[in-house]
Formats: sequence, structure tokens, C-alpha cells
Amino acid sequence: MAITKKQKESRAKVEKNKLYTLDEATTLLKDITYTKFDASVDLAVRLGVDPRKANQMVRGVVSLPHGTGKDMKVLALVTPDKEEEAKAAGADYVGLDEYLEKIKNGWTDVDVIVTMPAIMGKLGPLGRILGPRGLMPNPKTGTVTMDVAKAVAEVKAGKIDFKVDKTGIVHAPIGKASFTADKLKENAMELLTTLNKMKPTASKGIYMRSIYMSSTMSPSIAVDPKLS
Repeated sequence: MAITKKQKESRAKVEKNKLYTLDEATTLLKDITYTKFDASVDLAVRLGVDPRKANQMVRGVVSLPHGTGKDMKVLALVTPDKEEEAKAAGADYVGLDEYLEKIKNGWTDVDVIVTMPAIMGKLGPLGRILGPRGLMPNPKTGTVTMDVAKAVAEVKAGKIDFKVDKTGIVHAPIGKASFTADKLKENAMELLTTLNKMKPTASKGIYMRSIYMSSTMSPSIAVDPKLS
């Protein structure tokens, strides 16, 4: 596939084999993002873990200080007595049986599903639809809780969950290209600090192997893991 003039210019600005500081990377990223829409900014962090082993699985949540810049669509699957508080907290869709039926028929037009412990049994049969899309609620990420309002509000405010994939990489959004370089840096630092705290005791050797920052359609910028 031929690369465009803008892609060529962007690539030329990223020095090969250079490890950038977070300050340099966030400033450069804004300079090489040329999409007409507000591009998403992502971090890809390669960890020195073997995710096939349960004691080396890295999974958690982080509240980004400046949010993701994306309006997260939240579905609250709750009993009638919890509907009002879920709506007040900002849930986009609130209900139960009618949404379970919609999901069974293939509807997954949401970013996060929040539910209550008593309802998880009803979601089990929908695992093959929700699982691959990363939509299955999980107590570890705070999306299965009796405090539905708090869970919804946190997601709306920029709480994201992450999980190391089978190749040992954590992919996570840290904002939008329209964010200032400082905001992107602070969001990135929050994610990296959280990941550092989660190093499994079974993980030997270098934990943070590499960090790459990119936006939609931009080249990747290598960030120095030692400085993060």
C-alpha cells in the first residue's frame, strides 16, 4: 500500500532507534498526528511476563486524571430498585431482561457493562458474545458491584480496565490527539505507575520491556521504559 505524503513526513520526524522521554513523545505525537478527526492516543506496553501462567497475569483498572476523551457508552444491567441511581450516575442504557435479550440477538453497541452480583448468573450464557469483545463485567475491574452508581460514574470519568494479551502486551487508550502534551503525559504516567505496582512476584528479569505511543494512523514512538 502506497504511503501518503503526510505519512512520509510523519515517519521522517520519528528518529529510528531513539528512545524518547514521555515529555518528548507526547510533544512529538501531537506533531505527527494529521487525521481530520480527533485521533485516539494509545500506549502499548510489552511486559516481561508469561500471561499463560495464572501467577503472571496482569489485569487491573486505572482512573486517568484527564479521562480518555471518549464518551464511554455504559449499559447498567440492574434490578428495578437500582434503575434510578444508575440513570442519575449517567448510564446510557438501564434495564435488565430487554437488554439481555438484545445482547442474545447480537447487540453490543456499548463500551462498558456494569451489573450487580445477583445478575451475573444471567450473563454466563452470554459469555461467548460479551467475552471476545471485552464486555463481560468482572468484580476485579469494579463492574460487578452493589454500588452501581459509583461504578457508572467512574467509567464516565475516565476509568479504564486493561489486561495483558497473550503476547505479553497491554494496550490502553490514554486520551485524544486534541489533549495537551501535558495531559497525555499525566495520563500515560498514571497508567505506567499502576502497571509498575502490579508486577507479579513470579515475573523475573526486566518487567517493562518496551513502551510505544501512537495515535490513530500515526507512526509509533518508542518511549524509554527506564524513565517511565
